[in-house]
Amino acid sequence: MVSIFNKISVNNQKKLLKLLEANTIFFKKDNAISSMIKGNIIGVVIEGYAQIIKTDYNGNRTIIEELVEGSVFGSFISSLNNNEYNVLTKEDTKIIFFDYEFIINFENNGYSYYNQFIKNLLEITTELIDEKNKKIEILTQKTIRDKLLTYFEMNFKKTGSKNIYLASSYTDLADYLAIDRSAMSRELKNLKNEGFITTKGRKITLLYK
Repeated sequence: MVSIFNKISVNNQKKLLKLLEANTIFFKKDNAISSMIKGNIIGVVIEGYAQIIKTDYNGNRTIIEELVEGSVFGSFISSLNNNEYNVLTKEDTKIIFFDYEFIINFENNGYSYYNQFIKNLLEITTELIDEKNKKIEILTQKTIRDKLLTYFEMNFKKTGSKNIYLASSYTDLADYLAIDRSAMSRELKNLKNEGFITTKGRKITLLYK
């Protein structure tokens, strides 16, 4: 993933944050922070881990995005103006918030670090669209097995490793794949018995080519 500060020196990062009037805020674990994302706000995770969660009118929970260090999210790219969506920190998390109105102030284009920031942001947005398309591909699989195998395959292609380390729990994996936790556990057991995978804690190892 491209860093929002890619090719911007530490000194110029400080200048950029001042130029864009950015705010850095620290959140404790299990904090719901959607109230911070009103209007056209962009957040960048500097440390920690959070999730964008959708809860429908029946109380069904789906993990829309997993936000790790370097992740970018916002009201205009993550549907966060919808009341069904929330951002929940899963561990202590530090986030830098930018107001979109300051970002698109092109009077700042005389600063090389601002131009690099805009370039990085566009590249990250392209990556986000690609990730959303991959998520759609997973969700459109007809069976739980196919959803799991597609998820495993995409992780392998992304990292080149047959070891998948879940950022959180198996319950969260089920919520991310929009499937029933118990049904997923049965399918994982079947995949283990058939020699497709092994599991140890939150580590899943792929055994197939």
